[in-house]
Amino acid sequence: MEPTNTVTAATASEAERNDGRGMGQQLPVFLGFFVMGFVDVVGISTNYAKQDLHLKDSIANLLPLMVFMWFALFSVPTGVLMNRIGRRRTVLLGMAITLLALLIPLAAYNFDVLLIAFALIGIGNTILQVALNPLLTNVVAPQRLTSALTGGQLAKAVASFLGPVVAAAASAWFGNWKLIFGAFATITLLNAGWLWATSIREEKAAQQTSSWLDCLRLLKDPFIIQLVLGVVAIVGLDVGLNTTLPKFLMVRCNLPLEKAGLGTSLYFIARTAGSFAGVILLTKIKGRKFLLLSAAAGALALLGLLAAAPLWLLLIFIFILGLAVANVFPIIFGAALQRSPAQQNEVSGLLIMGVSGGAILLPIMGFISDARGDAWALAFLLVAWGYLGWLGRRIR
Repeated sequence: MEPTNTVTAATASEAERNDGRGMGQQLPVFLGFFVMGFVDVVGISTNYAKQDLHLKDSIANLLPLMVFMWFALFSVPTGVLMNRIGRRRTVLLGMAITLLALLIPLAAYNFDVLLIAFALIGIGNTILQVALNPLLTNVVAPQRLTSALTGGQLAKAVASFLGPVVAAAASAWFGNWKLIFGAFATITLLNAGWLWATSIREEKAAQQTSSWLDCLRLLKDPFIIQLVLGVVAIVGLDVGLNTTLPKFLMVRCNLPLEKAGLGTSLYFIARTAGSFAGVILLTKIKGRKFLLLSAAAGALALLGLLAAAPLWLLLIFIFILGLAVANVFPIIFGAALQRSPAQQNEVSGLLIMGVSGGAILLPIMGFISDARGDAWALAFLLVAWGYLGWLGRRIR
């Protein structure tokens, strides 16, 4: 009878883990999403660097380009690496690179140094985004995956909206906005230590070897290609708004950068609120319907932003944009993981390759901004909303 009791206890323990009650495992993983959100520091940093170093928009936008180009190059190799060394170790590698990147601007500050630091932030964030989403499947139950992915985006959004606030506070109190890098580096170090000390069981399937071809074969499925392009669209939207909104508010409302940057914080607050609501609503509303509503609301809010003049009305439209963006990525990611459940690492690598959308759309927006102004650059993002609306009709 004792072996039976032992098996029963083990089964109960496993059931508890699969039901998502292993909070000791979940918390360091969700904090990893918070660290992932540090990549959005690129938006406010680009605006401060443009002001400090007297850069044109087309040149300043090379900084976020240096972040997001690496998603195209490192996403698939990270999926392959993750199958070799495991998801948790891959996340720890991403955190180590992120920590190094955050420390560099504290040692030196010029355009070349920022290019190097932002390139490392991009590489570290690529690794985090590829590995963290599948790692989440090891600590939550399958039926809670889409909601949990949205919860991860909630943690990421909190870090994102804190970026401009911390930068403005560091500038006002200490006369050095770059102290934001020190604050974020400290959190990254603490999270890496916590995750290192946490034991997370990974299924044997996550330890199998794979190759580039194994990942690229997934592109034979047209729906996977459409989902990758959906990631390109939503990341391009998110980064484009993050980078362009402060400049837009400075011109439209004659605001200094410190105050205009808080408009980006409002956007991220809305994205955080939207992610929080999505954790609940996505357990009741199908992802297809949610994505269609988000695309419609986002397009209408962007049109309203371009037409409005009073600051209070602009802020309302910015808030709606944040709500609309909030849950698009986890809906797309959840649809992709459910499409190929046996190849989650490879699917994750391909989808995170789509995060290079920030590198694709930002240079275009920079040239449009130099030629016609920030309003026209924002108008270009209507194309992305249109594609997401079309994609929403394809998701079942």
